[in-house]
Amino acid sequence: MVARVQAEFDLPEGKSVFFASDLHLGAPNAASSAERERAFVAWMDSVKPRAAALYLVGDVFDFWFEYQHAIPKGFARIQGRLAQWSDEGIPIYMFTGNHDLWMRDYFTKELGIQVFHEPVRHVWGGRHLVVGHGDGLGPGDNGYKLLKRLFTFQPFQTLFRLLHPDLGIGLASWLSRGSRARTGQGDYAMSDVRKEAIYLWAEQAHAACPADYWIFGHRHYPAESQFADGRGTYVNLGDWIKWRSWGELTEKSLELN
Repeated sequence: MVARVQAEFDLPEGKSVFFASDLHLGAPNAASSAERERAFVAWMDSVKPRAAALYLVGDVFDFWFEYQHAIPKGFARIQGRLAQWSDEGIPIYMFTGNHDLWMRDYFTKELGIQVFHEPVRHVWGGRHLVVGHGDGLGPGDNGYKLLKRLFTFQPFQTLFRLLHPDLGIGLASWLSRGSRARTGQGDYAMSDVRKEAIYLWAEQAHAACPADYWIFGHRHYPAESQFADGRGTYVNLGDWIKWRSWGELTEKSLELN
């Protein structure tokens, strides 16, 4: 699924590629979300001088849905900063996660951001990176996989758009917050990254077509582990709810901060 190189880039001297995931803006309430959004925008400002690109690896929003003429209210600070980076020629790649999988073309048309719904393989400075949110990959979690197929089924989305945005966005946001409340603590209970479903999927995919780094979000726990062949490294980026962690690909290596 990710064997083909989709894009290849040079990494200029002194520049880095940055990765962040799971901001879950909008949760658990407006006040804490706004504080987290300000912190992330401040981080963007701090790394901008050396940024060659930014990857937002899923669940930037705790809920996102695009109507034909409406999007969820708020998030002006991060959208403004993303627009600024894009206008200044810093490429941004955004991945949908399990909470914001209903992204369509708003970020591409309005902000010039490329949006991905599946993992991709990019090459930076000769190093192969496989990047994706990670939800639904690997063994188990069959209930979610079935639900994801339903939620990404185009006729279902068309029917949902028949709801007025005040009702549709409000209802879905409430359900999303409930899901985070039920499962959120499990995100911080990782005992061994090598037993994680995403890791097992990446390990198998790496054996078929190696890459230098396999970079994912979703599990909210910053972790990295080298595969047995010593040729590739699995990285989970953590989140911005608890850890405020990110990845930085330099000329030498990928560092998890």
